Amino acid sequence: MWKSEVEQHVAKGVFVIVHGAGEYHARYKWIIEKLNDFNYHVIIGDLPGQGTTTGPRGHVSTFHEYIDTVNGWLTEARTYHLPVVLLGHSMGGLISTRTLMEAHNSELPDVVILSSPCFGLFRKTPLNKKAVSYILNRVTPSLRFPSGLEPGSGTRDRVMRLRDKQDSLLIKNVSIRWYRELEKSMRYVHQQVDSFPEVPLLVMQAGVDRIVDRNSVQKWFDNVKLQDKYYKEWQGLYHEVLNEPEKHHVLAHMLGFVTMHLNE
Repeated sequence: MWKSEVEQHVAKGVFVIVHGAGEYHARYKWIIEKLNDFNYHVIIGDLPGQGTTTGPRGHVSTFHEYIDTVNGWLTEARTYHLPVVLLGHSMGGLISTRTLMEAHNSELPDVVILSSPCFGLFRKTPLNKKAVSYILNRVTPSLRFPSGLEPGSGTRDRVMRLRDKQDSLLIKNVSIRWYRELEKSMRYVHQQVDSFPEVPLLVMQAGVDRIVDRNSVQKWFDNVKLQDKYYKEWQGLYHEVLNEPEKHHVLAHMLGFVTMHLNE
C-alpha cells in the first residue's frame, strides 16, 4: 500500500484507488498527482498476484483476497478522519462493488466512482471453453493461460501504450482459478444488485470498450436501486477513460461530482 499525501490542513478527503486486472499502482501516476494538486490524499496498492506483490502472479484462490485487501485500504483511509472516495477501475470496479455489497454501514465510503467496471466481458468465452475451465478449476486451478487482451485496447494514448510495452510487471497470463472467480463475481453483482448500499455513485463508462461489455454495465446501473446515482458514457473513449487523451475532461467531470457531494 502506498500513500500520496497533501498537507492535512488543506486536505479535502482521501481517494482510495483500486486498479484493474493485469496492472498495478505505477500506471496511476498522473491521476495521483492531479488528485494531490486538488488537495486529496491518495491511497493505492497492488492487488494480490499483481504488480509488486509476492505470491503466484495472475492468480488468486478466492475473490475475497481482493475484497480483504481493499477493506484494509479503506480502513487506513478512515484514519485521516476525512471524507473517503472509493475509485475502482475495471476489475477494480468489480472488486469495489463486491466490497460494498458486503460492508457494514460504518465501513462505507462517502462517494463511489466506478470506471468502466468489469460487470461483463467484451469477448464472450465460448461454452466449450467454459466447460473445460470448470474441470480444470478442480484439477489444476493454478494453470495459466494468456489473458487474450488486444494490445492497445485499453487506451488510445501513445505514451501509455509505449510505457506498457516496456513494463515487465504487467500481467499477461492468468490462472484458471482467477478466471472462474472473476466469472462468479460478475454474476454475483448482477444477482445481488439490491444489496448495493445507499452511497452516491458515479459510473464512468467508455463508449468504445473492447475489454468490458458496456451493455452489462448499463444494465447493472439501471437495476441498482439508489436515490443518488449518475451514469456518464464517454463517447469515442477506450476502456481506460482516465488514461485517454481526453483525460482532463474526465477528471474534471469526476471531481465535479465529488465536490458536489462532499460539500453538501
